[in-house]
Amino acid sequence: MMISTRGRYALRVMIDLAEHIGSSYIPLKDIAERQQISEKYLESIVKILVRNGLLDALRGKGGGYRLNRSPAEYTVGNILRLTEGSLAPVACLEEEAACERATYCRTLPMWQKLDRLVNDFFDGYSLADLAAPNLAGNDFVI
Repeated sequence: MMISTRGRYALRVMIDLAEHIGSSYIPLKDIAERQQISEKYLESIVKILVRNGLLDALRGKGGGYRLNRSPAEYTVGNILRLTEGSLAPVACLEEEAACERATYCRTLPMWQKLDRLVNDFFDGYSLADLAAPNLAGNDFVI
């Protein structure tokens, strides 16, 4: 499995916003500078996040983006599924896929188990875990 640049950058945007949660709306320009990511590329990412209800957006002077709930309420899995589409390891496990071999496929149970592991792994991390790993009791460094 390979997480795309879009998925990784979406996480970086969300972590940045979580780290600046006390602020009002944060201009995309500020996020782009801190994260060293093209503002133009980030526009397409935040559009997805706003459209799916993860962020609030305000246009004009004093505008920008902000989280609309606590960082602990966002899972990495949810963010990645929005930006990546599916985290399924094989095409036959994607929602719209229907495999004619499913009833006798010898490898399907293995792929289903891997799919559960991947989704459970990413759903086990919240934005709060990544934004402040020391405060969340985690011993990893991003």
